[in-house]
Amino acid sequence: MNAQELLEKISAQCDALRDLLQEQAPLLRDFSRRLLQISQQLRKNMEVRDVDFAGQFNEYVANLRRTLDEIEPSWTELRGAVRQVPAKDWTGDLALAAKGLNSRAKALSRACDEFVSEYESFCKQYKNFTAAKLQVWLLTSCQNDVVSLTDKVLFLARELARKTDENREPISL
Repeated sequence: MNAQELLEKISAQCDALRDLLQEQAPLLRDFSRRLLQISQQLRKNMEVRDVDFAGQFNEYVANLRRTLDEIEPSWTELRGAVRQVPAKDWTGDLALAAKGLNSRAKALSRACDEFVSEYESFCKQYKNFTAAKLQVWLLTSCQNDVVSLTDKVLFLARELARKTDENREPISL
């Protein structure tokens, strides 16, 4: 795979991961809202109406874990392929595409930040909740993996933008 194909593939993967996180944040926000309602009902000694919450939450995190496990190998492969490309192959004509990847990576980072905010909000609600067995440890694992992968993508995008910028030919007047 040449440098241009790698940039295109990484950009597509970056967009797909951003889209995944943008889908997950509202779902997690909804679980947080539902958990708050359940906690309030328990505090007031009311009957909990949302009896499907634990099962749906555990299914949600299991699906998220499965999805992240499916995309991780492709990211590892892409990052390895980038390392195999010699620095001279990241030519100046790829600078625009590399800067586009850098912008995509920043958008991914914002989506990751939103997901992490929803995760923290959920954990704040969950802190004193013991009424059901929720697999929050699995959600924590997913959150950690998302943050780690996003950091790696940001670093990769910055490095590629730097390499292509270094290999640009000066404009002569």
